[in-house]
Amino acid sequence: MCAAMAMLPVGDALSKLLTDVATPFDVTVWRTVAQALFFIPVAVILRRQLSGSMLSWPALASGALVVTTLFCLISAFQKMPIATAIAIFFIEPLLLTILSGPLLGERVGPRRYMAVAIGLVGALIVIRPNFAVFGPVALFPALAALAYALNMIVVRKATRTRSAVSFQLGATFCAATLLLVIQGAVIASGHDHTPVASIPSWAVWAVLGAGALAAITFLTLTYAFSKAEASLLAPLQYLEIVGATVVGFLVFGDFPDAVTWLGTAIILVSGIYVFHRERAISNV
Repeated sequence: MCAAMAMLPVGDALSKLLTDVATPFDVTVWRTVAQALFFIPVAVILRRQLSGSMLSWPALASGALVVTTLFCLISAFQKMPIATAIAIFFIEPLLLTILSGPLLGERVGPRRYMAVAIGLVGALIVIRPNFAVFGPVALFPALAALAYALNMIVVRKATRTRSAVSFQLGATFCAATLLLVIQGAVIASGHDHTPVASIPSWAVWAVLGAGALAAITFLTLTYAFSKAEASLLAPLQYLEIVGATVVGFLVFGDFPDAVTWLGTAIILVSGIYVFHRERAISNV
């Protein structure tokens, strides 16, 4: 789990670098297609864990939500420090807590709702100054968090009848196909796009690196969750903030200011408390 959280910011940094030569949408297409191609050997390696249909309407819905998440994050990375965008994105567990009641029928107590409210205040602390500097793009990580939370709802429902590995692979292939269809429509309509053949050689390697990292991260996460309870592993996802801060500083010279750290700390404490309460309730 720790290794996966260390690799994620590296893939994000590659995506941010790619926005120097292409639009966020083009980068989203390239990264997702590369990820799908690298997932082919992953499917072979994990073939014993495949059960149930890979391609389905829930997989298509999940793919669309994954596309939304990735596009919003890459759009944010283009303008904002990676660590700041990831800090805002980490309201996702809080949004998932809110949505799990009406959409999954799970009971959420007042303590967790209070933690969610406090965490959202932390998000506003991070968003407000960045909105003044970067404009509406500062809201993109929050939109990405909402899309990802909705995706987790879809995943929870769909994996009741098929393995998580089968579903995640199917969702990735659906996401890649959906993006290629949209890009084909964009090209046919005469709108500007960035042909892969026109990008510098380093960008090609960056795309391949981002795809490979996504596949390796998926394998690492799958192994981690096969060996330990989700409630134990979930708080470790916040280590991504550390990695994002280090990578952002080393590659782009970005470092969060005091206000961003304050809001991030509030979000992290609230999220960890939510995980703690979920674990305590599940052990009753």
